[in-house]
Amino acid sequence: MLERAPAFGEVGAGLGLTDNGLAALDAIGAGEAVRAAGYMDSHRGFQDSHGRWLVRMPEDRPDIAAGNRFLGIHRQRLHSVVLQAAQAAGAELVTGAEVTAVKPGAPDGEPATVIFRSSAEGHTRKADLVVAADGVRSAVRAELFPDARLRYSGSTSWRAVLPDTDSDGDLVSNWGPGTEFGALRINDSEIYWYGYFQNPEGASFDDELAAARSHFSGWSALVRAIVAATTASRLMRHDVYHLPGGLPSYVRGRVVLIGDAAHAMLPTMGQGAATALEDGVCVGRLIGEPVAADGDLPAALAAFNQARRPRCMQLTRQSALVGRIGADLGGGWQQAVRNSLFRLLPAGPLFKAGTRVTRWTPPDPLAPAPAARA
Repeated sequence: MLERAPAFGEVGAGLGLTDNGLAALDAIGAGEAVRAAGYMDSHRGFQDSHGRWLVRMPEDRPDIAAGNRFLGIHRQRLHSVVLQAAQAAGAELVTGAEVTAVKPGAPDGEPATVIFRSSAEGHTRKADLVVAADGVRSAVRAELFPDARLRYSGSTSWRAVLPDTDSDGDLVSNWGPGTEFGALRINDSEIYWYGYFQNPEGASFDDELAAARSHFSGWSALVRAIVAATTASRLMRHDVYHLPGGLPSYVRGRVVLIGDAAHAMLPTMGQGAATALEDGVCVGRLIGEPVAADGDLPAALAAFNQARRPRCMQLTRQSALVGRIGADLGGGWQQAVRNSLFRLLPAGPLFKAGTRVTRWTPPDPLAPAPAARA
């Protein structure tokens, strides 16, 4: 495994892992350790910027409540557990390795070629299979799919992890003009919050903390208190990019793209990390295991693409739709109309629909591939 950074270590704040992400971790034997490193939360529903309920998860429906639980965890802790699982499996991990070129080869012919720099020296490696998990700004994607262009979402996101032992930590999604705010517990002593809001690409603030406090100054008392408890050293902000058109295929030659490299989506459904973990398991179940059992590599690659691309394209579209009616919606009458309509929606079916996304199980490598759709 080649890693460009000089050492393994994930930066960032927190995230929520839904049932599909946890199922993927269970499949590689890391689920128990990840659960021990995080905190089980629930998504209680949606409020407006003043803390008034738009729709609330029904407390008398345990079947729905179970499907809307998720694990809050710090990215660094998740990364550490997955890294340990890779090391335990015998993976060779190489840091400080910058990939400069990839020749995809052919599934039924020549192997792929990876060219990279390490310790100021150039290296070339042949590979039967290359898995590109190099993120939203994937160098492999740029080389193999040059027409696939990242797009700025129109929004940026503040994030922070705070010491906290008092709040219940369950996630409530607060929607205001061009903004979404949420906070969730990631362990017994910390909460993570995010503020996703529309902002010009690349714009900066002289004082990020003052800007965040000003932005949320008219919001609910709870939101204001969380932002007020944040220190400048804990606050970070990143512009959000995505691949709205996706890729024509997640496979090129003997190269498979996974995670944000393949399907960077908006964070409005919280599925980025979970779908990346799904991808990783499917590489093993649909490509690695069949080929190790003398299966056909071209068929295995086709099965992977057939299983992953339709699902991830659908989630990309759904995330964009949720953004349009939620965080990206403008102010004024648009907020009033959206909020009024949401208060009329039956909560049970709305929350149950969300469980269809998270009800995912790792594939059986011996089962027939599902019918392709996009």
